[in-house]
Amino acid sequence: MEYYDLEQPNELSKKEKEDAMGAYLMMFAAIGAGLPLPIINLIASVVYFFVQKRNTRFVRFHSLQSLWSQVPTTLVNAGAMYWTLQIFLFDNLETTDSYFGYLIMMVVLNLAYFAFSIVGAVKARNGKMYYFLFFGKLCYHQVYQIRDEADQTSDVNLPPKL
Repeated sequence: MEYYDLEQPNELSKKEKEDAMGAYLMMFAAIGAGLPLPIINLIASVVYFFVQKRNTRFVRFHSLQSLWSQVPTTLVNAGAMYWTLQIFLFDNLETTDSYFGYLIMMVVLNLAYFAFSIVGAVKARNGKMYYFLFFGKLCYHQVYQIRDEADQTSDVNLPPKL
């Protein structure tokens, strides 16, 4: 497989660096909206990725990495929210050691995600690549791999099919 060359910090514009940094700041979307819903951050990351999709590979990489890393965090947070609502609002379940263990795991995951995102945002702002555990390699392959020209379709206007 062949890959495009990585952009170097001195080759990137200030706007590209700021756009890449902005991808990691989507984790604060729910706080900005004033809602404790975990899905808000994922929606913000998806929207940001699709807005930045046509930008440079550097920005696209950081947007995609932020999006992919938001998915497991959102799922764990949604599970905790559902479990908590079942316990306290609907009295369907009792608080158990499993519940408290899940909450501890959720807090640790969120703190790790927060730390990785802050480091990623700072690195992106400085024009440097930062690869998250698990998602960095996946995003690098998706964004920087050179694809055959035959695989890409060109935009061509066609008449309507009758």
